[in-house]
Amino acid sequence: MSPDRLNRTFAALADPTRRAILARLASGEASVTELAEPFAMSLPGISKHLKVLERAGLIVRGREAQWRPCRLAPRPLKGAADWLEHYRRFWEESFDRLEGYLKDLQGKGKKRGRGN
Repeated sequence: MSPDRLNRTFAALADPTRRAILARLASGEASVTELAEPFAMSLPGISKHLKVLERAGLIVRGREAQWRPCRLAPRPLKGAADWLEHYRRFWEESFDRLEGYLKDLQGKGKKRGRGN
């Protein structure tokens, strides 16, 4: 995933309203009005959030007669998850090393305690 695309994805995900919109779209298509229902926000306000999500490639807006459904486009989320995976592995390996070190210390402490 390109750095610009990754930046747009994380910028879009930084807002709780946009994350809630994505969570709603994970269960299926919805109109702008349906997406706006749970928020104390105007339709133009929701539309601004949708534009950010659309520019990030996280949603796709369609047109079916008068209905303009929004759909989740999960590909950028996969790119972000792949990027984060590297760091998850780093932390897991770090914790594994720390656990080994602590077990070593505990073992040495038990040996010293027996000699007293």
